[in-house]
Amino acid sequence: MGLKDCLSIADLERVAQQRMPACVRGYVCGGTEEGQSLQESRSHFGRWGFVPRGLKHVEQRNAQVKLWGQEYSLPLGFAPTGFSAIVMHDCDAALAGAAREERLPFIISGASTVALERLQQENQQRCWYQAYLPGDMERIHPLLERLMQAKIEVLVITIDTCVAANRENLERLRFTVPFKLSPRLVWDGVCHPRWSLNVFLRTVLAGGIPRFANLAHTAGPAITQDPPNGFRGGRDRLTWDHICAIRAQWPGKLVLKGVMHPEDARLAVSHGVDAVMVSTHGGRQLDGCISPLQALPDIKKAVPEDFPVFIDGGFRRGTDVLKAIALGAQMVFIGRPQLFGAAVGGKAGIHHAVSILRSEILTNLALLGCKSVQEVTPSVLKPVGETTF
Repeated sequence: MGLKDCLSIADLERVAQQRMPACVRGYVCGGTEEGQSLQESRSHFGRWGFVPRGLKHVEQRNAQVKLWGQEYSLPLGFAPTGFSAIVMHDCDAALAGAAREERLPFIISGASTVALERLQQENQQRCWYQAYLPGDMERIHPLLERLMQAKIEVLVITIDTCVAANRENLERLRFTVPFKLSPRLVWDGVCHPRWSLNVFLRTVLAGGIPRFANLAHTAGPAITQDPPNGFRGGRDRLTWDHICAIRAQWPGKLVLKGVMHPEDARLAVSHGVDAVMVSTHGGRQLDGCISPLQALPDIKKAVPEDFPVFIDGGFRRGTDVLKAIALGAQMVFIGRPQLFGAAVGGKAGIHHAVSILRSEILTNLALLGCKSVQEVTPSVLKPVGETTF
């Protein structure tokens, strides 16, 4: 089954899962503990139903949005995806290039393996950067200096990874960070020769073992070794005081990712943050969370009307995106869909994933009776089971 046969993100996921070794599949697709947060992210979309209007002139439809002076072709962006090098050779660069060509925002992951300076070139200096920060301004300050030197204009701080989550599925698969080879992983690679040749071997031959390129102010060690302060060292000391200090130093836009409680959204506004992203880290941190879509309305009520609210988590259809827009999200970020595309068809597969979602968004705008995403308001939704108008 090739790209042309993949008509949905679900199709891409099925093919990608067949091509990825079990350890890679577990890392990309898995959640934590019982997987409740992961499942909830998807299931909540079904609890909202559309109320479409007919006889609307929808011949010309436009899904463009404008954010901070920049026009994007869709209300869609690429969320940060760490260790994407295990999905496709040079995946971070392919993602940055595809985002530029599709005119979508792209967030560099702090756990990525291609230097952010190169990714800025791939994306014509329009990348955002997502940071995993320790509660230590002496370590934060030089990273901010590096970002400013690279002309990064949007800093996204993840706030939901103060400690490592209980990713039991990865322990069972013997997948660790830092990465360590084991007999099980070697056998997994042998059973997936396409991945071993096109991803693992190609990456090693081209540049050796990938490195933690963007965690700190300088490139870190190979992904088989711990960074100097540990991969998560000091994150459990990060507080609002650090956000205040960062805001005083950082001249660009500041976004907090992982906001699920309305009070955190209010605090973000009072600390001078420019936007928040409602997120459960793809269901990969605290298990048993409500879904981002369920949290979205209360977050939106907690902030000023013109304050940007973004969201990620479980988006697989254009209808999913439009439901989030109707509930108040200005931008939806996706993570796994483009990785599925990369696993199936490389950079062309990334474009294919975007093409699927673009087609669905434009089609479903028309079926809703809307010409633009700006016309998608709460009036087009009702909780399933509620029939009064």
